[in-house]
Amino acid sequence: MSSMSEETDPSEARAAARNAAAGALPSRVTFNRLELNRILNLYGRMVADGEWRDYAIDFLRDRAVFSVFRRASEVPIYRIEKDPRLARKQGIYSVISASVPADDPG
Repeated sequence: MSSMSEETDPSEARAAARNAAAGALPSRVTFNRLELNRILNLYGRMVADGEWRDYAIDFLRDRAVFSVFRRASEVPIYRIEKDPRLARKQGIYSVISASVPADDPG
């Protein structure tokens, strides 16, 4: 019987153990399977409600970003960012909303 919680991804644990043993630092930040599953579940609900239409995922050296768009040609209306450097300060995740100018009806 396994003592892992249901939120632990076994392949991620093995990869982390391999990297720790090798002393390697990750070359970029990514969302793990559980994180991506939760984000995509929310995304699916918002698409079904007609609020969101498109998304983009960026895996950068210092953070992972899931951007949400109302239309593909626009700037993102929300960004979900995972920044490990902020884990001990404000938390590893941030949800950033694009500001709408006062003269824009939205």
